Amino acid sequence: MKIGQGLARRLKFHWRKPTPPAHPQNFSTPVVVVGSAPVSTKPEGFDDSYVVITVNGSQAVSAKWGRAKPDVTFMATKQIGGVNTNAVSVRSVIKGSSTGRLFVALWNRSFDELKDALVPLEYGYDELYVLSRMERMALHRSVTGELNLELRADDRFSNGITGVLYALANNAPAVIITGIDPTSSGHTYNDANLRRQHAETDADVLQLLIKNGWPLYTADVSVADAVGIPLWSAPYERG
Repeated sequence: MKIGQGLARRLKFHWRKPTPPAHPQNFSTPVVVVGSAPVSTKPEGFDDSYVVITVNGSQAVSAKWGRAKPDVTFMATKQIGGVNTNAVSVRSVIKGSSTGRLFVALWNRSFDELKDALVPLEYGYDELYVLSRMERMALHRSVTGELNLELRADDRFSNGITGVLYALANNAPAVIITGIDPTSSGHTYNDANLRRQHAETDADVLQLLIKNGWPLYTADVSVADAVGIPLWSAPYERG
């Protein structure tokens, strides 16, 4: 069954020729991608020139650094109306906040329904987009050179990795991750200690990016040690 699904999805991808999501202009300063792991660290040298990309409710972290409104946010569809602990927690921490560009991944209803569904969250945005599976596959391939068909849950990468790929695809001179830790469990905005999904795939993608020479760093010492990502240890020198 999976072989047939894989062939069908591969053919669909090549027939549609999706393009990865593009930012209005290439990034010219470091991009910080903030995940929801319990431990996160403000990058050394962080200032207003750095671009901030958050995931689900992780802007609760960047808000503590003085950046309550991130430049870009990637949000899972299940966070919008889900009733599980994580979704409820996400909605509680973002209520009354806003973001620049909001990408909702894998929304499968109309765009108007998405806008209506966001109203109860009291969450503002400057621009709203749906990130389809085909676009996410295109984003992954544009950076890694590999096609991830996302046939199984274990094959899919997190929205944190999506943020990393988005930054690299839009020519960020450096991408610094914090709160993205495939070895951890739990989330910064609740104490349920829920198992982190996509952990193995996330680690594989991060290590592939390092192997291929992308300018990827982490601000978290534990992630540098566990995953093999260089530690961001000095302010970015603008050239």
